[in-house]
Amino acid sequence: MYGTANCSVLTECAKDPGELTAGQAHTAMQVRLDCGVELCRVRRRARRTLVEARPMVLDERATP
Repeated sequence: MYGTANCSVLTECAKDPGELTAGQAHTAMQVRLDCGVELCRVRRRARRTLVEARPMVLDERATP
């Protein structure tokens, strides 16, 4: 799907991975499954990407 450099970025919570495709965002959500969007920049970016692309719809109680 994408190269090793991008994959390594997904393993570090503190680093923003930059723009993600919907496929990369889905993978990131799986890789960072135990993280919360409050602390994990990868998961936060991935969630935003999926919400903007529309495969994910947030509950109204979720914070953006």
